[in-house]
Amino acid sequence: MESFANDLSQMQRTPLQADHVEALRKVGTSRTYAAGETIIRPGDPLDELLYIESGEIEVVHPVTQQRTISATMGPSQFTGEIGTLSGAASMMQMRACAASTVIVVRNTDLIKLMSRIPEMSDIILTVFAARRRGNVELEQTELKLIGADVDKNIQKVAIFAQRNRIAAQLIDLESAEADSERASCDLKGCGPAVIFGGQVIDDPTPEKLARILGLELLIANDEVVDVLIVGGGPAGVAAGVYAGAEGLSAVVAEDIAIGGQAGTSSRIENYMGFPTGISGGDLVWRGEVQAMKFGTRFAMPLRIEALACRDDRFYATCSNGRELCARSIVVATGVQYRKLPIPRLEEFEGAGVYYAATEMESRFCRNSEAVVVGGGNSAGQAAMFLSRAAAHVHLLVRSGSLAASMSNYLSSRLEADPRITIHYQTEIAELHGDSRLSAVTVKNKSEGTLHRYECKAVFIMAGAAPNTDWLAGHAALDDKGFVLTGPGHGGRSPFETSTHGIFAVGDVRAGSVKRVASSVGEGSVVMSAVWNHLNQ
Repeated sequence: MESFANDLSQMQRTPLQADHVEALRKVGTSRTYAAGETIIRPGDPLDELLYIESGEIEVVHPVTQQRTISATMGPSQFTGEIGTLSGAASMMQMRACAASTVIVVRNTDLIKLMSRIPEMSDIILTVFAARRRGNVELEQTELKLIGADVDKNIQKVAIFAQRNRIAAQLIDLESAEADSERASCDLKGCGPAVIFGGQVIDDPTPEKLARILGLELLIANDEVVDVLIVGGGPAGVAAGVYAGAEGLSAVVAEDIAIGGQAGTSSRIENYMGFPTGISGGDLVWRGEVQAMKFGTRFAMPLRIEALACRDDRFYATCSNGRELCARSIVVATGVQYRKLPIPRLEEFEGAGVYYAATEMESRFCRNSEAVVVGGGNSAGQAAMFLSRAAAHVHLLVRSGSLAASMSNYLSSRLEADPRITIHYQTEIAELHGDSRLSAVTVKNKSEGTLHRYECKAVFIMAGAAPNTDWLAGHAALDDKGFVLTGPGHGGRSPFETSTHGIFAVGDVRAGSVKRVASSVGEGSVVMSAVWNHLNQ
């Protein structure tokens, strides 16, 4: 895990070398700012790196104009964070606090430079990643979410932000800080709100936030990409890394958050190279940054709803009404947890019923009992993670043991943990509550007994259904909806489907091993087959 410092100056410990600065100068332009001049505002495209030759730059509040981060940036330092690679919106306001001269480098030119000069790339990416992590963990941002503790819609926005590494400040609805933020932007009333850069976002949704923050990738109607990768989990992101490394123009489309189902895992301990474990979100985020360095573009939340093939090209209809044209398709949509046949389930989704167990969701079961449904590794890791915040965790398993579905190291820990109780042959019978979940009744199927637990959060991690409805008619599927690949099903390579030019990798592929490491491997290897298809 990258380390980050408490201020901007400490983050850039290794300066760019003289030849690096000269390379920036050759592709960039010189610009001057007067003392007190605004450099960038929240919401402005973050599509330039500014290398400071003289002067000083600070971060300020967009309304009060007071400095919000104590450290400033001066000569030999540069502005930017991970969002600079994609031109996402700035989350802060910056101004020159002294007359300043900078070298301005467009992000498109920066990416080309980093591909040619790996030593410079190492320095810049380390600083960018540290700043993004620092912004997220220290909530250094002008995105304020008021009421995620009680409001279902604000909660959806908060979860979207958290899973996509978007810095956001969470403010409880009935707090003095909430009152202060409402007053700063003349917001009447005391209800939930999303505020960005001092402006209230009406009817906030993840999709609207993505547009405001520049995450909605808009591709020209006449652009044809080499490969459209559908799904942003481990397999899709790995495919994006290798596509970019091979010089292919690639777009990764994800309808929820980069990371996929693996991104909801609080800890992965059996992935090679991370002996102390790593969260699924961190693992895939590193891959996303790596893919962006090679020029791969990401679009989320963007759902592919239909597919058509004309003149040896594929046309994907997107949830935003636009159409993407690609010369090849890599299907990496993975699987999603099934919705169990529980009365009132949809009513409590996002208001006590969740399908992920990250830092965000753990807030909603603090000092309360929590129920996890499932017998696989994801459910086990969720139970271990939630036990840190919850008063007690109940793990409900439909079968009579964990031996067949969970890694031994994990099941042994669960059985030994006094904060966790495993209930075998048990399922949820009823959900209770008004606007939010307040209790759960569970049933032991072997004994026929019922027991009620007072709890605020249920985490469902059972069953796995492939996300392939949009693909029907364009590739052969098995009776469960998984994609059939390989020579035995019309493919010319192990990952090609019955339609030449459409490939499938990861959990969505029939017969695949449902593990993060194998998904990464398939996403990496498939690009050689894509390359062969494109160059036939």
